[in-house]
Amino acid sequence: MSNGKIRVAVFFGGRSPEHDVSIVTGLQVIQALDAAQYEPVPVYVDRCGVWRTGEKLLDRATYIPARDADGLPAVSLEIAPGKGGMLVEQTSRLFGKPRRIPFDVAIPAFHGPYGEDGDMQGLFEAVGIPYTGMRVLASAIFMDKAATKQALAGSGIPTLPCAVLRKPVGGLLPPRADIEAALKGITLPGCLKPAHLGSSIGVAKVDSIEDIEAVLPGLFKSDTVAIVEPYLDGCVEYNISVRRNGEGHATSAIERPKRDSELLDFRQKYLSSGGKTGGKAGGAKSAGDSGSAGMLSLTREINPDLPESLEGRIRDFAVRTYAAFGGTGAPRMDFMYDATRDEVWLNEVNPIPGSFAFFLWEAAETPVRFTRLLSLMIDEARAMARHTACPEDPTPEAARLFPRR
Repeated sequence: MSNGKIRVAVFFGGRSPEHDVSIVTGLQVIQALDAAQYEPVPVYVDRCGVWRTGEKLLDRATYIPARDADGLPAVSLEIAPGKGGMLVEQTSRLFGKPRRIPFDVAIPAFHGPYGEDGDMQGLFEAVGIPYTGMRVLASAIFMDKAATKQALAGSGIPTLPCAVLRKPVGGLLPPRADIEAALKGITLPGCLKPAHLGSSIGVAKVDSIEDIEAVLPGLFKSDTVAIVEPYLDGCVEYNISVRRNGEGHATSAIERPKRDSELLDFRQKYLSSGGKTGGKAGGAKSAGDSGSAGMLSLTREINPDLPESLEGRIRDFAVRTYAAFGGTGAPRMDFMYDATRDEVWLNEVNPIPGSFAFFLWEAAETPVRFTRLLSLMIDEARAMARHTACPEDPTPEAARLFPRR
């Protein structure tokens, strides 16, 4: 701690197609932290994977143009298990020790691969650093849409069938015979998606195998696995967030995104304008927010009027999905609903949703402000670190092959 405050390292950016959205989330988190309890330490991971820190990162203008953060000092994580986190400045100076920056808790604010998918969580686990959000296994499974379906099979939580298409080693397009074999049981038109990306990146409606072959090379530049699901014409999307609440669980408000076309793409999701309900990042002003009108203007409906049975199913499926792998953090669950058949399916799970989905918690039946949500997550992170801490000597006495002093 510094001056009695808990030092919170907020990690954002990263080597993901969702890099820019992560910057916005990271800045929002830093601003929303309770200044009376926490001292933020911004850690920006640039698109090449270099870690940087410094006060300049708190200013959104630092990222415009995109490489203006390059002049900030690079840092690395010191491996010192059980002693909290320590960033060490990388320097070429001949004299003097490199600057060391301690922190107590990590908040990963990454979206997509190399951060939301268990990679960073595994690093924090290995070093013994408390961190917010879902644990390694849950992050890895839920960031893989195909693995999510497989892991939940037989659980009673409904998911759509899918075909899995994998990027061939050394190429960008599987043989047609492999595509046809994978599509067995899936009737086109279908919805083609990257298996590991969110923010509607790379999603396309495909009417034929020729469409799939046309889309896959571009998709495989960002992901190595794609899935094809049945295209659900006229279905409605509903999103909800879940967190622990004592020995039980709490669910947020329900969101119904609005869309202008068949598929909600990335630009609609983050750059659309208009709508009285505000944007995906709405509700809290982020650092340097004067230019964020686009991010703040996604049209959506919060707490739409729903039949009691549908709302009950969404909340029940969300809690059961969350609990399936020892739920922690506050992930967002996205569902699809077909009113003609009165069927609802889990579409995907976002272990670290954009803006931490704080706007859903602020509109919940028992509202939780963003600052309070982050404090609860930090408390949970520290409790989980204590709960999973290894003993000083983890080898049972009966299994020790070498003498101890």
